[in-house]
Amino acid sequence: MTPGQLLKFYIALVCLSFTVATGFLLAGVKIILIFTAIELTAVTAGFLIYCRHALDYEEIEIIGTRLLVRKFIAYKESVTEFNTRWVRLSYTEEHQKVLLIEQTGQRVEIGQFLRRDQFKNLIAELRPYLG
Repeated sequence: MTPGQLLKFYIALVCLSFTVATGFLLAGVKIILIFTAIELTAVTAGFLIYCRHALDYEEIEIIGTRLLVRKFIAYKESVTEFNTRWVRLSYTEEHQKVLLIEQTGQRVEIGQFLRRDQFKNLIAELRPYLG
């Protein structure tokens, strides 16, 4: 879901919750206000956590002999530059979902957003460009 779609869904959910709470309140069940407040607090917390990571991405760009890795995770952007002649790709068996790009003291983990079949395709696409 995009943040805009999530906002529309959240507004609809709040309206529905308040409509149901109002019906119970008119029937004389005043404790419904407490449960509605707890429900909306929990849903709001969940949506805020989701929104924090909804726009996360990893990007690899190769320009000549430069390999740029951009990561945007939880509103923090990092850019790491490597030389394609000296960079090394590796991954360990226990962390098969993470590809390590390494070069003399620099190390970046990528691939956390990929499925297993996409992960192998990424390695196959990168190998011809590296040194």
